[in-house]
Amino acid sequence: MNETAPLTFFPREAAAVEWRVEPGLVPYEEALAFMEARADAIRAGAAGEMVWLVEHPPLYTAGTSAAPEDLLDAARFPVHKAGRGGEYTYHGPGQRVAYVMLDLKQRREDVRAFVTALEDWIIASLARFNIKGERRQGRVGVWVVRPDKPPLPDGTPMEDKIAAIGIRLRRWVSFHGIAVNVEPDLSHYSGIVPCGIPGFGVTSLVDLGLPVTLTDFDVALKQAFEEVFGAAEAGRDGALARSA
Repeated sequence: MNETAPLTFFPREAAAVEWRVEPGLVPYEEALAFMEARADAIRAGAAGEMVWLVEHPPLYTAGTSAAPEDLLDAARFPVHKAGRGGEYTYHGPGQRVAYVMLDLKQRREDVRAFVTALEDWIIASLARFNIKGERRQGRVGVWVVRPDKPPLPDGTPMEDKIAAIGIRLRRWVSFHGIAVNVEPDLSHYSGIVPCGIPGFGVTSLVDLGLPVTLTDFDVALKQAFEEVFGAAEAGRDGALARSA
């Protein structure tokens, strides 16, 4: 559970992170190519840090630990090898994906602390809508307790996952990031065992009864990001991000 103040992960030198919101649905391979190029440019000193907010068409991604048996319906949507940590996950319309390209050499060279900071960022964003997001030992991501659902076999309350985390580091520059369910089609998760964790459900802000739009959630994400990671400011129009 998250009972402490968020872990700050500010840079050593004051520099605002570029913040871009991409319109439309971004093809996954295009996003991968852009992230890798941007990460290389950050390490070379040719570009600054960036958070890139996107939506994808319906697809599954396989992390480096993905087990073949967790792909239950390979024909349902395209399946992409992501190169990030973790297992299978789903991306699609109504889900806010935030790709986080930060220079950890300028922040903190600590992978576990970075994942904790990403969890804190999500938890603080959800709290703005009075949703209590929680972390669980051995289950990366952010969870919500669902007392309105039948309990788990051991009698404890059901828990649903509302946000996933999957990152990759290259020379201490991060890419990939987080995915938060705002209003995706939750039935699309039935083609995989999400994140390789059976026995639990998935949820979204709208599924929890909150009429939240992606634009609403983006405002909360940016506010919470600045609490955990420092200042962020808008870059050029998002449509230009992929050619930058």
